[in-house]
Amino acid sequence: MSVSMLSTFVKPMHKEGIKFVAIFAAVTLVLFLIADFLGWIGVGLTVWCYYFFRDPKRSIPVREGLIVSPADGVVSLIEKATPPEELGCGTEPLTRVSVFMNVFNCHVNRAPVAGTIKAMAYRPGKFFNAALDKASSDNERNSLCIEMADGRELVVVQIAGLVARRILGFVQKGQTLRTGERFGLIRFGSRLDVYLPEGVKPMVALGQTMVAGETVLADLKSDEAQRTAREE
Repeated sequence: MSVSMLSTFVKPMHKEGIKFVAIFAAVTLVLFLIADFLGWIGVGLTVWCYYFFRDPKRSIPVREGLIVSPADGVVSLIEKATPPEELGCGTEPLTRVSVFMNVFNCHVNRAPVAGTIKAMAYRPGKFFNAALDKASSDNERNSLCIEMADGRELVVVQIAGLVARRILGFVQKGQTLRTGERFGLIRFGSRLDVYLPEGVKPMVALGQTMVAGETVLADLKSDEAQRTAREE
């Protein structure tokens, strides 16, 4: 197997996953002592755990004005909504694009735009299925307001899901981010909401598969109408 083929299947793992993989591996050894078939189930779960915490390199578009997806997953909602009140970003409804991550997606979150973190707010909550609309208002969440170079603001929200029990943030208020820079991680199934600046239309459609840091979600310099798509 060539190095290029190997890199297709074997991805770097985020350091947050090391202890979980170690626990899964230790349990697997115990399961092998009980019965071989249980041990092989443990092997499968250990591989899944490693795969969950993978942190692959991404090719980040560098053209100014592009907003990229903050998460791997599927666009589950596109609608008007008010940003989380705890951020203090106003009460005007903005276009919200939700990206749902299942337990097989990469869960490392990346900054949608370059800018400075103007505000951050964590709010505890419930753990409804992250694909549901009410997850945005009722679930545990961590919100960031990013101020861009032109003064406009973009809000991105990490939302815990049905089996997610920990939202991790790697950044702090006042920190400057580059587009596509890692800013957090959510364990085991969740969702990311992006609130676009007023007048900016999403360049993605419901059901579209997203790649964090790579898929262009919107373009600040474009006046193109909101995109639609067909399923094939």
